[in-house]
Amino acid sequence: MVTDMPTRRDALVLLSGLIAQPWAHGTVNSHQARMVASWTREGRQEVGVLALDRSESVKVVRRLELPTRAHGLSVGPDGTVLVAARRPGDWLLKWHPATGASTWHWIDDDRQLNGHLMRLDDANQVLTTETDRSSGEGMIGLRRTDTLQKIGEWPSHGMDPHAMLLLSAQLGDIPAGALMVANGGIPTQSETGRSHRQLDRMDPSLIAMDPRSGRVFDQWRLPDSRLSVRHLAFDPVTRRVGVALQAEHDDNGSRMAAPILATWDGHQFSAVASSGHSHGYGGDICARPGGGFLVSATRAHQVVATKPGSALVDRLALHDACALAMARGQWWAAGADHARSAGHSRMGLAGFRLDNHWAWAS
Repeated sequence: MVTDMPTRRDALVLLSGLIAQPWAHGTVNSHQARMVASWTREGRQEVGVLALDRSESVKVVRRLELPTRAHGLSVGPDGTVLVAARRPGDWLLKWHPATGASTWHWIDDDRQLNGHLMRLDDANQVLTTETDRSSGEGMIGLRRTDTLQKIGEWPSHGMDPHAMLLLSAQLGDIPAGALMVANGGIPTQSETGRSHRQLDRMDPSLIAMDPRSGRVFDQWRLPDSRLSVRHLAFDPVTRRVGVALQAEHDDNGSRMAAPILATWDGHQFSAVASSGHSHGYGGDICARPGGGFLVSATRAHQVVATKPGSALVDRLALHDACALAMARGQWWAAGADHARSAGHSRMGLAGFRLDNHWAWAS
């Protein structure tokens, strides 16, 4: 169902006090970068546009209140923002910050959103990662960008599909334009929500498929089935896909020592050995300028940098590090109370706490 405002589930609306939020306007100079993100502020969930000044703080330029916490975002060439609810989610949002226009879509009760969405190249369709509530099977939903209505779907061939990536270059036998899906592999039950249970059944995988039909090209698994495959980034220098991992081992020692990065080159899918200081949790990933990857080691409160060949080269302290982005040849990282840029500038986050991901605003 598509509505001008999120009117479904009136009880939720009443409990959360959801009202269309007035725009918050701020001044932005030519030296500021703009990012789209979601955050928590004074107990409210919001999405908005942020202005980042390298020498000062992060300013909220536009914002809109949300019914629940968001997760994945996508910014189109015209500045339109698509937002997916955090898993297990039930809403999608299309929002144009410049005009304030918004379209909300509440998904059917037999599906749950898994937090990520991705536009196809023609910008007329969008893909969403979902779970069939009755079977626990992972699904890829194909939707119209203008209404967010579903027009097709196919299996993800795994449980708990999370992030997606369109391959920008051919790797091995996998063609450019192929859809890469991170099947997190964690069993999902509608009655347990975000709780992780029956972890002995985990089956994480990386899969390549046709983004229009769901036809499978190939699928890869790591030897350790307790390493959940979560987020993806492509490095054009090394021509590899980087994969952020999250460990789900029973014992704390194994989790703490687990790797948080794996790479795939079109042939081999392998984990990068950890130094034991990353605490087994990769919250986000982006390509590193010059080659390699940046991975946010959220529980270790740092951003880990690798060089081409995947060797560790640096660690940057950042409390609750998570959101990462690479744009215009520079990287941007956000933590609980401040953001950092490629020049290691510190920008304060006053009064709000960012969620897991952000994206460069067109």
